[in-house]
Amino acid sequence: MNRYFTYTRSIVTGGAGFLGSHLIDYLMSHGHDVVCVDNLLTGSKNNIRHLYQHNRVSFEFVRHDVTQPLDIQADEIYNLACPASPPQYQHNAIYTMKTSVLGALNVLELARATNARILQASTSEVYGDPALHPQPESYWGNVNPIGVRSCYDEGKRAAETLFMDFRRQYNMNTKLVRIFNTYGPRMNVNDGRVISNFIVQALKGENITIYGDGSQTRSFCFVSDLVEAIYRTMNTEAEFGDPINIGNPGEFTMLELADKILTKIGGTSKLEFRPLPQDDPKQRQPDISLADSKLGWAPKVSLEDGLTETIAYFREALES
Repeated sequence: MNRYFTYTRSIVTGGAGFLGSHLIDYLMSHGHDVVCVDNLLTGSKNNIRHLYQHNRVSFEFVRHDVTQPLDIQADEIYNLACPASPPQYQHNAIYTMKTSVLGALNVLELARATNARILQASTSEVYGDPALHPQPESYWGNVNPIGVRSCYDEGKRAAETLFMDFRRQYNMNTKLVRIFNTYGPRMNVNDGRVISNFIVQALKGENITIYGDGSQTRSFCFVSDLVEAIYRTMNTEAEFGDPINIGNPGEFTMLELADKILTKIGGTSKLEFRPLPQDDPKQRQPDISLADSKLGWAPKVSLEDGLTETIAYFREALES
């Protein structure tokens, strides 16, 4: 049986980003005081501006780069700091690796010094272009260590190593979540991930860019489902610290996704096919049986409903 605790002060690194800002919303709605740490490289103050108006708990923003040590007191730390989309993390690959590895080391040292429990937002990219489908946590992955995506894939794998070693060596309460494709409001218009790309292109009346033949698959989890799972993971019993998949097991080809978005938006957009990028995974689907057994969690929001809300957000963002 899971044991839930209430802590008053939480740090969220990468808190001004798409996912981080939604997590802060959730934490503050559950009575947490929150310190948002972000260097605003890919995050935006627009994502967190509304949080200053909260009348029950406190919110603080600290502009800081996690590749440098932190000195902030808190009961728990959620480490979400890292560019997450391929165009973003490939733009400065060395910095991406430093954010993942040095960032993880710095937040772990902070957690150790303050006796805080700590969660790492890892990624399904640790599985690479998987030879096993769907992907369970026991699968070690098929990652190219020297490719254009390696800065992110191997950076996150190294961060997981640090989290497990700090847990074993210092008996720390660490948590690891492997996040599969997530979408929803507050994604950047120029984010570069497939759902935002398709929606923005369709709303602008541009052609929909399909890489490869469109048969590759992804599984899409709406952001509200994801942050609930992250919160539950942090609040499971301290003894459980193994990596855990968080995502929606519903699997769709890129052609199916494009068709759903075009049906909802309408217009005259056509499909435009381009070569598949290097090391782009052919399949991606989480095995979430561990999340079910350990967290009592399963996603609730369908792709149809999630797309409707996300399209509305992007339509307003483009109009404004």
